[in-house]
Amino acid sequence: MLEKDSLAVLQQALERLEAGFQELPEGTGDCGDMRRISEVLNEAALRLRDNFPYFHPMYAGQMLKPPHPVARLAYALAQWINPNNHALDGGRASSAMEKEAVAEIARMFGWSDHLGHLTSGGTMANLEALWIAGQLAPGKTIVASEQAHYTHQRICGVLQLKFESIACDDRARMDVGALKERLARGDVGTVVATMGTTATGSVDPLPEILQLREQYGFRVHCDAAYGGYFVLAGNLEPETTHCFSHINHTDSIVIDPHKHGLQPYGCGCVLFRDASAGSFYKHDSPYTYFSSKELHLGEISLECSRPGAAAVALWATQRLLPLEKGGEFAASLESCRAAALKLHSHLGRDDRFIPGFPPELDIVVFTPMASRVSIASELSRKIFDAAGSQHLHLAVAQLPVRFFPGIAGKMIEDEPRVVCLRSVLMKPEHREWLDRIWSVLSEATDEASGAAHSPNTT
Repeated sequence: MLEKDSLAVLQQALERLEAGFQELPEGTGDCGDMRRISEVLNEAALRLRDNFPYFHPMYAGQMLKPPHPVARLAYALAQWINPNNHALDGGRASSAMEKEAVAEIARMFGWSDHLGHLTSGGTMANLEALWIAGQLAPGKTIVASEQAHYTHQRICGVLQLKFESIACDDRARMDVGALKERLARGDVGTVVATMGTTATGSVDPLPEILQLREQYGFRVHCDAAYGGYFVLAGNLEPETTHCFSHINHTDSIVIDPHKHGLQPYGCGCVLFRDASAGSFYKHDSPYTYFSSKELHLGEISLECSRPGAAAVALWATQRLLPLEKGGEFAASLESCRAAALKLHSHLGRDDRFIPGFPPELDIVVFTPMASRVSIASELSRKIFDAAGSQHLHLAVAQLPVRFFPGIAGKMIEDEPRVVCLRSVLMKPEHREWLDRIWSVLSEATDEASGAAHSPNTT
């Protein structure tokens, strides 16, 4: 199950790396007591077995996608150097690779001119984007949908920026009418458009938000941490494709390569359309920025030390799998989307379940049928446990009842929110494994409900 053939490739690459330093005096190269190292490493392996099998197709719970083998290998290869992409003195080659990899991500969104860099993850990337937003519109409010990631509100608290939530429609997307009402009251400096919410994968109506910008003059920050790579997918609904096609008109973008970009944690990326945003980062560090007149990545980042290995891994992955429509990487995203559509179709034909609205990306939410919403919530937890005992790992979420149109008239709505089941089908293999996943889910549902059931799939 754990891919190990690539370790031989790493050995070859290490020898090639070592050849570049042959002129140096012989070093010790002593790593210590190998017997003791082996003991500790094997102990760590035993500890790591206490995990969900995130790498396996039967794990379809949280947003955990295994890195591509080339990313693992490139990251490990860089560890023999352990570069720091703060200043060029600490990571000359890896800094160049970061600039190239980030430029390719920017081109994916249609930007040739930009300012950007990698971060430790989406939280830090969004913090930098909102920090710039606050600098450009001091004292004004930042708004995001009530289904946007909670990090936006927390970041605004850290930065002491005013923040407000905007209501969502019945498909968990920002309600344009509610946004317009809030804009009419004034004082909004930035609107955060979420391109793939964490809970449901919903995509905010970006074209309509951009139209309102023409009238009200705010900045648009695109939080594409989860969904950004789907700009390459060719099997989205036309409305969703239309939304993604407008990302290039936003002011800043965040994307997480450690999600659909096949990277190890942590690897986020922040991009600004206007490179003049770099002026806000200006600071003096006479002991780090002295060796080159070229741009040091620390000069355009709030973070100081950052792993150059993350840049090497991303560069290698994009070298192997270019970010282009119709390519191998795009096809893998399309497989994830196809798996989600297939699961949603199964759920819609089975009277034991009520699916949420059709998935826009690769996240599916659904609730079991019950007489009351409160009972459905209890049953969801039981199905979650029963499926896990059969090695199918899902997730649970608590969402508004209105996100499930099939509940109306079929359940007593004794609670406004329902604990539902959530499946993130973000591995390309999920498409091939969907029949097995469905079989286990069906058995787990029967076990949880306490009765054998012949589903009505007509």
